[in-house]
Amino acid sequence: MSNKIRQNILVVDDEITVCKSIRMALLSEEFEIDTALSGEEALEKSRERTYDLVITDLMMPGISGMDLLSALRKLNPGIRVIMVTGYPTIKTAVQSIKLGAFDYIPKPFTPSDLRGLVSRAFKASSLERSPGAITEAKEIPSDLYYIIGHTWLRIEGRNTGYIGVMDDYLKSVGQIVFFEFPEPNKNIGQGEMCAKIRDDQGFSYGIWSPASGKVLKINEKLKTNFNLLKRSPYQKGWIFRIELTDLEEDKQGLVHNE
Repeated sequence: MSNKIRQNILVVDDEITVCKSIRMALLSEEFEIDTALSGEEALEKSRERTYDLVITDLMMPGISGMDLLSALRKLNPGIRVIMVTGYPTIKTAVQSIKLGAFDYIPKPFTPSDLRGLVSRAFKASSLERSPGAITEAKEIPSDLYYIIGHTWLRIEGRNTGYIGVMDDYLKSVGQIVFFEFPEPNKNIGQGEMCAKIRDDQGFSYGIWSPASGKVLKINEKLKTNFNLLKRSPYQKGWIFRIELTDLEEDKQGLVHNE
């Protein structure tokens, strides 16, 4: 048995089979995992015990995932919350990040997808507590609209823009060994996966598009030099150019530093 301190995770879903499958996907000596079958039960357990991470379904009877997020952050402002969402609630999931969720994972997902996201959540938490974390962070350009800790949009002209990955997201993954780009001319909705990363630790991470539209052009330089992502996340490391279709609606889920 390892002497390493175990991280406490709470899994919340009104379907016991989902709770069990998530628990099995994460079961290891690194984590101690509790389950709750409602938002009410999750709050009760959170008052009795401190959790490092909560994984909750977005749509539940009674206290919803969004309501639970708000209540959990009042109990513990630094808690990490991951939302589990279906396709119809992707826009709501994007909004949940603006309201304090760490990230979301769309159904259906694989155990590998979930483990990668949980790994990134704990790494991000560790980085935030590390000395010099604030001074080491790259300044976010004022012309960007972004999903906090995820992806950014730089608007160009009336209906086009560039999309890339936020610096703090990139810091929470290992050395990038594979990058899956979106297909040119593909239509992507806000919050849908637009790219995928695999790192040298074997984890895969989805990248959500901050805006809806059609992929116009891929950053060809990035295909042969993944280092551009981390070295120049807000300039040369852009992923693709997009024709925007729902910009005003999309802005509601994004942050803009004026």
